[in-house]
Amino acid sequence: MRGLDLRGLALTLVLGAIGGVAAHAAHLPLGYLLGSMVLVGTLAALDFRPLGKTLVLPARLRFSFVPVIGVTIGGAFTPEVARAALGWGPSLAALFVFVPMAHALGYMVYRRGGFDPNEAFYSSVPGGLIESVQMGEEAGADVRLLIVTQTLRLILTIIAVPMIFLTLTGHAVGSAAGATMIGASAPVTGQDIVLMVAAGAIGAQAGKRLCLPGYIITGPLLCSAVLHATGLMQSIPPAWLVSVTQVILGAGLGVRFVGMDHKLLARCGKLALLNGALALSLAFAFAGVIHWTTSAPIAAAFLAFAPGGLAEMSLIALSLNMSVIYVTAHHVLRIVLAVSFAKMGKRLTPR
Repeated sequence: MRGLDLRGLALTLVLGAIGGVAAHAAHLPLGYLLGSMVLVGTLAALDFRPLGKTLVLPARLRFSFVPVIGVTIGGAFTPEVARAALGWGPSLAALFVFVPMAHALGYMVYRRGGFDPNEAFYSSVPGGLIESVQMGEEAGADVRLLIVTQTLRLILTIIAVPMIFLTLTGHAVGSAAGATMIGASAPVTGQDIVLMVAAGAIGAQAGKRLCLPGYIITGPLLCSAVLHATGLMQSIPPAWLVSVTQVILGAGLGVRFVGMDHKLLARCGKLALLNGALALSLAFAFAGVIHWTTSAPIAAAFLAFAPGGLAEMSLIALSLNMSVIYVTAHHVLRIVLAVSFAKMGKRLTPR
């Protein structure tokens, strides 16, 4: 991170913390994440420069906190969860239908919105932001447009899902309630701290070498799950660290709007909002079918199909104290399928 403006970074983190704490104090769903993301994103889009500094948060810093989520989720892995996983076949198989349907709906929205076939195709990929942008660039699509549409897909879903749960249940999605309950009976020891750091660092590197989807989460998750299953590690990262991670993730999404063209943002925003509404409606329909055929909780099934970010959807599952392994497993497969189907459909788009 040579040449990084440390003052700009410090100001970004302070603003993110202010937004997160304010949203949490107002009992908004997933307050630390949403508050940080909305405040930093709004100020970035308005080209706000505190003390003359541009808002900045390097991807490397954001990625360095993501393993916290993986290590936390790994603490939820129990023999009961492993046995329950044997019954996830129908809902995992449903993703093979959901992903191309969500992609097709998005493509229709963006084509009718005036996008050319390449831009519509890669803007509507329901997962794998980095891979979608890269494939779109290779196909000759406008990279700026792809970044805006894919970023808005993540942000709108992250905002909408907690609000939907708030409406349906009457309870706000907490900041780290589920994480606290997973490790409530296990105080953190010195050995646990060492093992958690090792699981995060080694797991992320191993996941990258093994080309695991979402390796920055799945690698630490698998390491943490093994350590918990063998009894070597008893606890998980403390709730305050999960909250700090939310602030970092939210600010990291928010700074993507720095220097963004306002006309482009407005044009893409309307289409992304419609695409997001259709995708979430489709996810709810699939969740209803899964609930009816397998008796899986409809809330968990809906969250498993909602096309948001792997890290953020996993955080929501943690906050709701749901079967976070169930939700995470579905999102990993969703990303794999989204990228795979996009690669297969690549030859169908114009050169």
